[in-house]
Amino acid sequence: MTNLHIVEDQKRAAAEAALEYIKPGMKLGLGTGSTAEHFVRALSIRVQAGLKIVAVATSERTAELARELGIEVAELGAVRHLDLTIDGADEIGPGLNLIKGGGGALLREKIVASASDRMIVIADGAKVVETLGRFPLPVEIVPFAYSITMERIAEAVARSGCAQNLMHLRGGEGHAFKTDGGNYIADCSAQTIPDPERLARALEGIPGVVDHGLFISLASLALVGTQSGVKVIELARR
Repeated sequence: MTNLHIVEDQKRAAAEAALEYIKPGMKLGLGTGSTAEHFVRALSIRVQAGLKIVAVATSERTAELARELGIEVAELGAVRHLDLTIDGADEIGPGLNLIKGGGGALLREKIVASASDRMIVIADGAKVVETLGRFPLPVEIVPFAYSITMERIAEAVARSGCAQNLMHLRGGEGHAFKTDGGNYIADCSAQTIPDPERLARALEGIPGVVDHGLFISLASLALVGTQSGVKVIELARR
């Protein structure tokens, strides 16, 4: 079995484990990305068997997949409040702080997670890290004067004590990736982010930054697929 197959099996196992947290009548947030798609497919089997839920999708891609599989999809503006969001992550760090946005849906993912009573993260074992930052941090920015915004992001990353602050416009000049909201994504290779909260505050103060891929104090539990089974990581209750 190749490494790719092992990773996909771990993602699928984590996604299927999340089904145990789904109750009839729930209003459910559906994440974006390969692991989230495993969950949507697994959920659809339960729905076809009679499970009644209403879903809010974090991207047009997830919404299309869910509808194709027979899952009722509503707009967050109509539902208002969600019981639970199930989503993947690009990195899971200490305290269940996350880096998300590799799929380009970080803004909608954060809005949906913030509207939920609880967020559960599903991922393969490689996503768990001791320090965030190995995965480039996505920052959603407005297209106007984006190069200036990227310079200010790099300065903020440097001030926040990160190992490096190399910026890259996703898709490159002339072919910039656009989010569902019509914005650009600037990916920052920081290598290490010693203080995610400090960096989050710095990024939020930059004009032109719409949002960033640091998810702080949103997830309460992670289901991580490993070669020995699904590991549960839960925040200690205060």
